[in-house]
Amino acid sequence: MSRRALLACGVALLAAFGGLAADASGLLQRGESDTVDLRFAARGAHPAPEVAVVGIDDVTFGDLGEQWPFPRSMHGEAIDALRAAGAGLIVYDVQFTEESEISEDLALFDAVARAPGTILATSEIGPGGTTNILGGDDNLAGIGAVPAASHLPKDGRGLIRRFTASVDGLDTIAGAATKAVNGRPIPADAMPEDGALIDYRGGPGTIEHIPFSEVIDPDWNPPASLRGAVVVVGATAPSLQDVHLTPVGSGNPMSGPEVQANAIWTALHDAPLREAPLWADILAIVGLGVVAPLISLRLRFSRVAAASGLVGAAYVALAFHLFHGRGTVLEIVTPIVALAVGTLGIGLVSYLTETRQRRRVEWLNTVLEEKVRERTAQLRATQLEVVHRLSAASEQRDNETGLHIVRMSRIAQALALAAGMSPDEAEQLRDAAVLHDIGKLGVPDYVLLKDGRLTDEEREIMKLHTIQGADILAGSESPLLQLGELIARTHHERWDGGGYPLGLAGDAIPLPGRICAIADVFDALVSVRRYKAGWPLDEALDEFRLQRGRQFDPHLVDVFLTVAPGLYEELHYARDAESAGAPAVA
Repeated sequence: MSRRALLACGVALLAAFGGLAADASGLLQRGESDTVDLRFAARGAHPAPEVAVVGIDDVTFGDLGEQWPFPRSMHGEAIDALRAAGAGLIVYDVQFTEESEISEDLALFDAVARAPGTILATSEIGPGGTTNILGGDDNLAGIGAVPAASHLPKDGRGLIRRFTASVDGLDTIAGAATKAVNGRPIPADAMPEDGALIDYRGGPGTIEHIPFSEVIDPDWNPPASLRGAVVVVGATAPSLQDVHLTPVGSGNPMSGPEVQANAIWTALHDAPLREAPLWADILAIVGLGVVAPLISLRLRFSRVAAASGLVGAAYVALAFHLFHGRGTVLEIVTPIVALAVGTLGIGLVSYLTETRQRRRVEWLNTVLEEKVRERTAQLRATQLEVVHRLSAASEQRDNETGLHIVRMSRIAQALALAAGMSPDEAEQLRDAAVLHDIGKLGVPDYVLLKDGRLTDEEREIMKLHTIQGADILAGSESPLLQLGELIARTHHERWDGGGYPLGLAGDAIPLPGRICAIADVFDALVSVRRYKAGWPLDEALDEFRLQRGRQFDPHLVDVFLTVAPGLYEELHYARDAESAGAPAVA
């Protein structure tokens, strides 16, 4: 087995057993609880027609003008009204363990007797599950009432996530309600030792809520939804402090009666929200922990990381699907942590095992890049040499000096830079500009070398050098020659449309052609030729001002006027004029 494979096995063992140890210790339990909250939020609200809440809320206090606690006869009225409305089971989540006025106690006692099976809650439990509700269990038995514990366990963060079937020998509200409605207790396999998960139907307000003051109103018209439902009566006003944090509602507290209603719904349906079996969580932790090490034996780390991300996303999607579709709470955090540990571990292994190879590859790449640069420079130098030799050949045919090529291309470069081209673009323009008159190679000697004035026919032949030059350079894949073709074809076009060979005007003339037109004419004017003296700089610039907007792009002329004096000095036009015996006028 290779060293890399051994390291991968070590990472797999670390991720898998580390995940199992973290799960067993409960280290990540808080994060796991948070994912359950997210699953509730993603599932949204669902109706629960089997239960309803009659709330002693702010509306009730406003309607009745009574102080808390209310007279017990008023609770008796509520029980009578709910019985008349056809409620299937009345659960009273208000504690009646202390005596009040005898008439009030009797009024409540008689109302409960008229609604046998009514569940009365308490938080005070005596030995063997006994209570002191309405004077004790014997009294309750005499009127057919059922005592129940109102206890709901809270987790370490104060959230109510679970309910139990009994507390200290007394059935809880959910446990007692299940026996009353289903005729049997909650199945044992649905009740873990720490209680069953409450399958909340949604956030606060999801369960149907009716103000207590409406119920005791003589003119109350009860909704049909109460018929046969389990109705929980209790304090829902925040001022009565029976509100609790739950996994739903994004931190908004839920009233105690609504929590009880959710627990009752869960119990009536045999606790459908259940944690996945231990073997499933173990399989998920081990499976995700070894994913990255296994696939790293075939793939590079970049692909391992991508694959791990996809596996993690698919697993989370599966966990949410199981929660929504089957009510199964599959662990998410610990398996994902195991996946992350395995992936990061393989990343470290890959770094350690591939660093040397990567450095060697980088060294080889550096050497190759240097060779490529050298070869590219050689090819470019060769290409430029060929270009210059071809251009020189065209210039020599009409006996013009080879300096025209150098000077004209330098002028074009300087004007391009001043007009806003990048240095690289301007340099390429300079190299391509030397090909502007390459088409003269195709002009007959009797025209090209004629000393006298050309006839109209001969002038038309001369104009063909633009097309011939472009044809010579056409079809090349070289950007340099492609630009040379463009310049050869358009450097004799005029801004006013009177140029050749295409008669283009204005911005229709490509920018390189407009730049080279100015550079070509300027060098022709100020250079000494066998047939003329060089123009003084000021006269040449006056000519450009005259041709601004006619022969030349007016904007480029304005730019050129700012750089021309420097170019005149740089390219030694005055010195050449003096050497030829002409006055050096600047």
